Amino acid sequence: MTDETHVEWRDWGAEAFAEADERDCPVLLSLSATWCEGCHEMDAITYAEPRIAANVNEGFVPVRVDVDRHPRVRERYNMGGFPTTAFLTPEGELLTGAGYLDVDGMRQVLESVRGMWADKGRDAGRVPRALDADLPPSGELTDAIESHLAGQIEAKYDEAHAGWGSDAKFPLPRTVEFALKRDRDRALRTLDAVRDHLADDVAGGFFRFAGTPDWGDVAYEKPIDTNAAVTRAFANAYLYTGDEAYLAPATDAVEFLTDDLWTGYGVGGSVGPGLGRAYYAASAADREELDSPRRDLTVFAGGNALAADALLAVAAYTDDGRAREYGRRILDGLERDLIDADSGEVTRYRGSDEVGETDILADSARVVSAYARAAGVLGEGAEVARAVADRAIDRLHVDGSFVDGPRSGAGLLDRPFRPLDGNVEMATALLDLAALTGEERYEAVARETAESFAGATERLSVQVAGYGSLAGRLLRGTAVVAVGDEPGSDLHRAAWRVADHEKVVVPNAHREDAPAPRSVPAGSAVVLAGDAASEPAETPDELMTRVAETVE
Repeated sequence: MTDETHVEWRDWGAEAFAEADERDCPVLLSLSATWCEGCHEMDAITYAEPRIAANVNEGFVPVRVDVDRHPRVRERYNMGGFPTTAFLTPEGELLTGAGYLDVDGMRQVLESVRGMWADKGRDAGRVPRALDADLPPSGELTDAIESHLAGQIEAKYDEAHAGWGSDAKFPLPRTVEFALKRDRDRALRTLDAVRDHLADDVAGGFFRFAGTPDWGDVAYEKPIDTNAAVTRAFANAYLYTGDEAYLAPATDAVEFLTDDLWTGYGVGGSVGPGLGRAYYAASAADREELDSPRRDLTVFAGGNALAADALLAVAAYTDDGRAREYGRRILDGLERDLIDADSGEVTRYRGSDEVGETDILADSARVVSAYARAAGVLGEGAEVARAVADRAIDRLHVDGSFVDGPRSGAGLLDRPFRPLDGNVEMATALLDLAALTGEERYEAVARETAESFAGATERLSVQVAGYGSLAGRLLRGTAVVAVGDEPGSDLHRAAWRVADHEKVVVPNAHREDAPAPRSVPAGSAVVLAGDAASEPAETPDELMTRVAETVE
């Protein structure tokens, strides 16, 4: 507890809601993050104001949640960004909420909620639509899904400034990756804008977003998820273009992830904005004289899996030894601390005095994807990918699609939530695993999952463009290059340089235990696309010819 001039924050959990029930008052939920400057500003100004703090303590049960540590809480109560200030009933239903609130704004909202509570009490609460009992609208997978999202890429594009959106600009790396195969000019122009406005030219890495349509008012926050995903997008752009202008930001980000955020066995969670523009506009020498931005060195499973995926992509496309080494080290650290390779259980994080949740959909999806990538690049990792995928299917795949985690906990955590982006990530990872192992059951689950959302196609926009990639792969098949050679051979390296970031490369396909029908003669490679299979290629040049002949 703190003194009367400060907010007496409780931890998220059943005890806080039980207290609200006993006192018959609302819960004030503050969603915050280490990297979030507005969150720290609210603490320093709004919540530090004695009368505000006293009002909160007297009339509410205040609960503080770190959104990186509690993603299920974040997804259920996020009011459009962070900080989020949400007001809940003792049952966890939503009364109202807002984003950043200054002292006057908080005073008005507290008064409004008090009035609402006095008038209607718990009856004023509601369950957000995404958490109701209805399943998403299912439908048939058709070419219309990919076509619709490709059309959205064009319709929502900002021709003046690049990127998508008419207000704040986020890098949207998965949207970029979808566009790289279908609208490359817009994808590359967007990456140009990201490089010019959101890349840290001194330390490497990428800032989270820009607050204006012309990529101004940058939020100088560098969380691991953004940096890993954007790094992979730049690497994939290099794969298609061979242009160093896209490789350089990726390799700079590799250095940032494996230096500034390196913990010794994994990548930390974030770097905050520090002094903002003044700090990030300074040279490397001048930065040494300034206070360093705050760092959260918590190793999160999902973020590190995404980082390993990105680093191994860079290594596969370029022979970058640092990216390969650190990608492997990240996976070793995950297996040691956060993944049970036998059961497939993924723990979100481990701290000195706390352990995160297990079986979070986004974490499991990224782990499956990373280990499938490792199997293709390093020749190892498929068994871990299988174990995690099998557990996720068993525990999280319910009524045709994946829920975001265990259906239990305080507030609305017992309500099933089926995020489309998380379902797309997992289904895409399962497609990779199916292509890698030849096990059709993974593709069957991916297909069922994709079909579960197909009835909502017309409502989808660019933020979930990855769904179009997933649908396209399910309809046409995944391009596979089966290499009858060890990882690192000339044929294997050439396979990874085939200009298709959605392909799957299977090394060691000459071995007796190689998955059928991908077994190929030693020293050769075969291209598989849908029902087509190429003649064996024995040289990198022959392989590129087979790709051109086989893949549409």
